[in-house]
Amino acid sequence: MSNPTPKPKQTTAIDHGVGSRIAFLRAANGLSQSALASALGVSFQQVQKYETGKNRVGAGRLQAIAERLGVPVSSFFEPEPEAATENGPALLRVAGAVELLRAYNQITDDQMRRDVIALVKSAARIGHGTGSTDIAPQRSATNGAAAPSA
Repeated sequence: MSNPTPKPKQTTAIDHGVGSRIAFLRAANGLSQSALASALGVSFQQVQKYETGKNRVGAGRLQAIAERLGVPVSSFFEPEPEAATENGPALLRVAGAVELLRAYNQITDDQMRRDVIALVKSAARIGHGTGSTDIAPQRSATNGAAAPSA
């Protein structure tokens, strides 16, 4: 008869999921592995092992990580949306996404926010080599011609 449970020190898919959420939340908070390690009193290599799921995170250490990152412990166990969706944590793992979101969040003017979205959409179209537009060109108030780009 085989025993379906893993050995006590063996990591599981849950450990890998917890580790990836630690990495995501650490990066979203703008912390380096070294900074988190220092706050926890461990080496940055230990934080790397937690984040990759090579080492299991004990309950007390997980509580300390949650406190440092300003999240409830339960956030490390919440189901993640499918990676193929256009929203959620999977999208925020794209390099620069969190930084872009932080900068966008600092913009208080609604029109500037719309302009930033238009700019990013245009850059995305150029990056994909498509010429289609979702945004109509702005018209000059004097002659109805398209206004020159800045």
